[in-house]
Amino acid sequence: MIWTNLLANKEAQKHKTSKKELDNMRALIARDLADASLAGLSADRRFATAYNAALQAANMAIACAGYRIVSKVGHHRVSLESTKLVLGKAAHKYADYFETCRRKRNTIDYTFSNVATTQKQKRSSFKQNSFTLKSKTGLRKTTPR
Repeated sequence: MIWTNLLANKEAQKHKTSKKELDNMRALIARDLADASLAGLSADRRFATAYNAALQAANMAIACAGYRIVSKVGHHRVSLESTKLVLGKAAHKYADYFETCRRKRNTIDYTFSNVATTQKQKRSSFKQNSFTLKSKTGLRKTTPR
């Protein structure tokens, strides 16, 4: 996956972000991480909410690189894969992990209940917090390929 292909396939578009947009994304991430830790929610809902925080962190990194993923079928997958382009090799294991979470979140939201266990949800929240920290400290501009 490279930016020129994503742009040509209309999966991504060039985008100039703003401080306000990034602040809004940070607020969404903070809200979802806080909500994911609420004891009254099911493990499934906490898992899906923690996943959304990871997705927002990926979108934030992509925006800082000068792109936006187009909202259409498969855009979550494209967002998570694109973090590999934006954040480099250090983010690959997180992107791969969150791709697994994406598939599980689809099952939770569209097919079955009681999919996430509390232990898996806690692990997801831990990885999300780590991913958010890495994305905030490891952002760098990329050049289109």
